[in-house]
Amino acid sequence: MSSNEFWKTKSLQEMTSSEWESICDGCAKCCIFKFEEDDTGHILQTDVVCKLLDLDTCHCTKYEQRKTLVPDCITITPDNILQLKWMPASCSYRLLAQGDDLPAWHSLVTGNPKSMQLANKTVQGRVVSEIEVDDIEDRIIGWFDPNN
Repeated sequence: MSSNEFWKTKSLQEMTSSEWESICDGCAKCCIFKFEEDDTGHILQTDVVCKLLDLDTCHCTKYEQRKTLVPDCITITPDNILQLKWMPASCSYRLLAQGDDLPAWHSLVTGNPKSMQLANKTVQGRVVSEIEVDDIEDRIIGWFDPNN
């Protein structure tokens, strides 16, 4: 094990801010608009993402200001990651919180910051920005499985 594989030796709570941020795999699935059915609790995904998401890079264009600009944006923390049932099973934060390792395609494993996109694990090319959509409820999709 390499000494820079901090995710194998530290808990999520023990990570520095920069280590925590580097765990994000950049899939942008957390930026997809979702609805929860009142009667079943089932989460419905859309192909619409937050207006702050760069559709080419799958990164937030105003990350430091996101909570001010988008008050509904949820900050993922070590304390809430396992309670966010809409987060995909492939989410690196979720995997580590469950005691699993990072996937082979994660940029911390590959050393390539574009490995997520190369592995086709992001929303890139499959979503539209909320600023392009009039009725988000008409954009419910089936290709995004939160269990994958």
